[in-house]
Amino acid sequence: MAQEMILVLDFGGQYNQLIARRVRELSVYSEVRPYTMPIEEIRSLAPKGIILTGGPSDVFADDAPMCPAELFELGIPVLGICYGAQLMMHLMGGEVAKAAVREYGHTDVEVDTATPLFADVLPTTVCWMSHTNYISRTAPGFEVTAHTAVCPCAACQNVERKLYCVQFHPEVSHTIEGQTILGNFVLGICGCSGSWKMNSFVDDSIAAIRAKVGSGRVLCALSGGVDSSVAAVLLSKAVGKQLTCVFVDHGLLRKNEGDEVEAVFGPNGPYNLNFIRVNAQDRFYSKLAGVSEPERKRHIIGEEFIRVFEEEARKIGAVDYLVQGTIYPDVIESGLGKSAVIKSHHNVGGLPDCVDFKEIIEPLRLLFKDEVRRAGLELGIPDNLVYRQPFPGPGLAIRIIGDITPEKVRLVQDADAIYREEIASAGLDRKIGQYFAALTNMRSVGCMGDERTYDYAIVLRAVTTTDFMTAESAELPWDVLGRVTSRIVNEVKGINRVLYDCTGKPPATIEFE
Repeated sequence: MAQEMILVLDFGGQYNQLIARRVRELSVYSEVRPYTMPIEEIRSLAPKGIILTGGPSDVFADDAPMCPAELFELGIPVLGICYGAQLMMHLMGGEVAKAAVREYGHTDVEVDTATPLFADVLPTTVCWMSHTNYISRTAPGFEVTAHTAVCPCAACQNVERKLYCVQFHPEVSHTIEGQTILGNFVLGICGCSGSWKMNSFVDDSIAAIRAKVGSGRVLCALSGGVDSSVAAVLLSKAVGKQLTCVFVDHGLLRKNEGDEVEAVFGPNGPYNLNFIRVNAQDRFYSKLAGVSEPERKRHIIGEEFIRVFEEEARKIGAVDYLVQGTIYPDVIESGLGKSAVIKSHHNVGGLPDCVDFKEIIEPLRLLFKDEVRRAGLELGIPDNLVYRQPFPGPGLAIRIIGDITPEKVRLVQDADAIYREEIASAGLDRKIGQYFAALTNMRSVGCMGDERTYDYAIVLRAVTTTDFMTAESAELPWDVLGRVTSRIVNEVKGINRVLYDCTGKPPATIEFE
C-alpha cells in the first residue's frame, strides 16, 4: 500500500514548517513543497490532502504567489490557512480586501461546531490571528463557519467539494485547539489512518538505499552529532562495508569531542564501519582567517568539508555517493520556494556548485530533530548518543562572534564544557532542547584579585523546543547559572563576564552567530 501523505504547499509564511510538523504528530507523513509545484507532479504524488500555507503577500498584488485553480478540481481535500484561505477564495470567485481593523495575536473565534473542521472544538475558541487582509465575500458554494468580532469570515467551507479555509493559524501553539482542528482535517476529512511510524521509515529507507547504491561505494560525512550518527548507522545497515565514514576534525569541535567521536565510531567502537579521521584544523583556520560574517563562515566551511571528502574519496578509490545527515529544518531554513533564507546550512545552502560525486544521499532530509532521534532508537543506537546535544556542522565557528582564532576557540570550548557539565549535574540535560556557550566579540573591564582585567564576555544559551523550528528561552535555576558563572570566570582565563540569552526563536535563531 502506498504511503499516505499530506502535501503542504509553501507560500512563504513564517509558520509553514510547523504545519508539516503538526501533521506528522498525527502519525501522518507530510512534506513541504513550493507553491510552484506543477499540477501533474501533485497528481503523481496522490496526496490524501493538501494544505495551502500562509504568506506575506496580498492575493490581489501583481506579483502575488499563485497556484492554478485546477488544484481545487482534483477531488483532493484542501485546507487553506491565512493567505492560503484568501487565495482559495480569490481564485474561486470570492473577494479579498484590506481590513479596516488588523487582527494580530490571541483572538476569540466563534465557530460552528456542527461542521467537520470544528468537531469537538469549543463554540468560542482562542486562535492566533496574523492578517491585514480578509475574506470580504466567500466564493460561490461556500458557507461561513467561523467569525470574530471584527472578521466576518474567520473560516468557511464547501463540504461537497471538501474545500476548507481558516483565516487563523491552527499550526501554532497559541491556537489552543489547533491540533484538534488539523486532526479533523487530516484524519477526518482526508481519511488518513495515522499509520506512519518510525520503524516503517527506517525499513523503507534501508531498502531504498540498497536499491539506489547497488554495488557502488559510499562516503559518509560523519560529524559525530545526532544527525550524521543516525545517517551513518542507517547506511551501515543498508550497505555494510561499501560504506566509509570520514570524520573531519576541523578544530572547531567541542572540548575533547574528536576523541569521543573516534571512541564510538572508530576501530574500537561497536559499529562495523570503515572509519577515517582527518585532522584538518590548520586548513580550516587558514580559510577562516579574518572572516567575521556568519554566512560567509558557513559557506567556507561547507565548501572545505566537501573538498576534504573529495580528497579522501580519491585516496580510497572510486566513490559513487556522498551521504550527509541533512535534516528538514536545515532544508527549510536554507530557503524553500519563496521562503526567506534564514541561514545557509553547510550541508544544504553552503554546498559548492560542483561536487565530485555521482549523487548526494540525504536519508534524513525530511525528518525533524525528534524524528531523527526516534529513528536512532529504532536503529539500536545507545540513548546517550541519540540524545547528545545538537551541534552545528560548522562547529564553534558560528558560536564565535567575529573572526576565528585558536585562542577564541579555546575560550568557548572550555566555557561550554563547564556549562554542559553543570547542566548535566543538575539533571537538566534531558529537559532542555539545546544549550551551549558562545563567545561574543565584546571585551569589557573587570576586576579579579584586585587587578584590572579587560577580557571577553561569554553568552550562555538554553532553549526548550519540540521541533527546533520555534523555541523558548529555558528558565534555568539561578543557583545553576551562578555555579556556571563562577566556574567560568575562575577557570577560563580570558573571560571576565557571563551573560544569559533569554531570546526565543523567533525573533532569534537557536544558534548564536
